[in-house]
Amino acid sequence: MDHFEIKDGVMHAEGVPLTRIAEEAGTPIYVYSTATIERHVRVFREALAGIADPWIAFAVKANPNRAVLATLAKAGLGADVVSGGELMRARAAGIPAAKIVFSGVGKTAEEMALGLKEGIGQFNLESVEEAEMLSEVATSLGLTAKVAFRINPDVDAGTHSKISTGRADDKFGIVYDRAVAAYARAAELPGLDPTGVAVHIGSQLTDLTPSRAAFERVGVLIAELRAAGHTITTADLGGGLGVPYNPAVPAPPSPADYGAMVADVTAGWDVRLIFEPGRVIVGNAGVMLTRVIRVKEGKTYPFVVVDAGMNDLLRPSLYDAWHNIRAVEPNGDTFIANIVGPICETGDTFARSREMDKVEAGDLVAFMTAGAYGATMANTYNSRGLVPEAIVSGEEWAVVRDRQPIEALIEADKLPPWL
Repeated sequence: MDHFEIKDGVMHAEGVPLTRIAEEAGTPIYVYSTATIERHVRVFREALAGIADPWIAFAVKANPNRAVLATLAKAGLGADVVSGGELMRARAAGIPAAKIVFSGVGKTAEEMALGLKEGIGQFNLESVEEAEMLSEVATSLGLTAKVAFRINPDVDAGTHSKISTGRADDKFGIVYDRAVAAYARAAELPGLDPTGVAVHIGSQLTDLTPSRAAFERVGVLIAELRAAGHTITTADLGGGLGVPYNPAVPAPPSPADYGAMVADVTAGWDVRLIFEPGRVIVGNAGVMLTRVIRVKEGKTYPFVVVDAGMNDLLRPSLYDAWHNIRAVEPNGDTFIANIVGPICETGDTFARSREMDKVEAGDLVAFMTAGAYGATMANTYNSRGLVPEAIVSGEEWAVVRDRQPIEALIEADKLPPWL
């Protein structure tokens, strides 16, 4: 459920008509709903009601806007970060360091030092080599790092290949059969306290069977590690639960179904479970608002050319991702069209042969379920400034990232002395 509804013929974000935001802030622009974010946090928590003291660490990569993170901090969530920049954003938004998990396959020594100095709750390590580097950084600072190894369970998540992370040849984690040796090595290293196990098999998961298989392997590993003398107190089960993008296909499992599965598989583990939800918290909480520049005649179907491009919403070009595309002021008519942006790439295509609300030049269009992996993946290709973001709460709204002026892009370029 989200709080983007048609009221008096106009799509609203909670109590604010999207037409007002477009008129005052321009397009394209991302719009987030506070009420939707809060509801999704509540639903996820309720799904984990049978689990003692879950550590919910929002996946910052899904949406790092500080207003969104501050909303989540207010709701009591921690953060899963994959860079020093995300760590700094989470801290700036008020998320306590002790609730932060630092994941990612390519942490630098500088990022490790930042996490140690901030006093984060856990590092999720992805190789013995990374453990050795963290040991050196921690001992140089006179600190000890709580760590888990991310295990690659060789489980195919059944999602898009570019967001599947738990297969044997994916770059993430340690091969399952080498895990016990990795923990033995970590136990020898000064400055490390290896007390956790982590796993994450992919994003936009639409079937719980692969997750169950991965978690069952983690349970076996925990028992093996304890038998080898290691103390294991946390198990990070990652995130990735899917959200409904296309109403014509079956909906992904609900958080309640997920929570029931987790409670069943992890019974008797005697650990604190860590979860890294991202998309399931913010996906349906955001839309990308754009305006139709023109409707261009095509050979088979017309092209609806909008002022948002693949630089603003990369997912369709990168993943062949599907977004519901709706008129902000629908008139009841529909047609079949291709929806494209102004970027000089054929890949700047949001949908082909799509039945949608009939629109004309000047009409506003909303790309639904755009709150996750939307603005965060935006770029400045074709010298287009970064897309702005706004957030709504009830009948109030505010721009929470300004539209980047082209002058800022130009001024960032530095001419060498000979020019």
